[in-house]
Amino acid sequence: MIYRIAADAVVVVHFGFVLFAVLGGWLVCRRAAVAWLHVPALLWGLWIELSHRICPLTPLENRLRDLAGDRGYSGGFIEHYLVPLIYPPGLRAGDQLFLAALLAAINLAAYGFAVRQHFRRSRVCGPGGSSHLNI
Repeated sequence: MIYRIAADAVVVVHFGFVLFAVLGGWLVCRRAAVAWLHVPALLWGLWIELSHRICPLTPLENRLRDLAGDRGYSGGFIEHYLVPLIYPPGLRAGDQLFLAALLAAINLAAYGFAVRQHFRRSRVCGPGGSSHLNI
């Protein structure tokens, strides 16, 4: 039972990581410091997609499922959990390139927005960062 719970926890963490890699750039618009966590996550996600590798969390989940007496699965997390939701069976290399391009585009837009916001605030607030007038 503990292995099944641990495997499910890995799935939740893995899914959260995927969401953070895809959408975390938009958190940077609210808190710039998040970029220190998001950029490595984004680069990891892009590398996994472009290199056609499997994230280490997938074999960990499979091993925990094996220990729980369940069947694991072949392929990666995205192919197993996410692709059936948005693609027909059979992820191809072209599909992975599309996912990588989509991941990059979403985050380029988010970071572009964040940078534009930062410079807009800098112009309005001045070097001190305060928007009120000192009289």
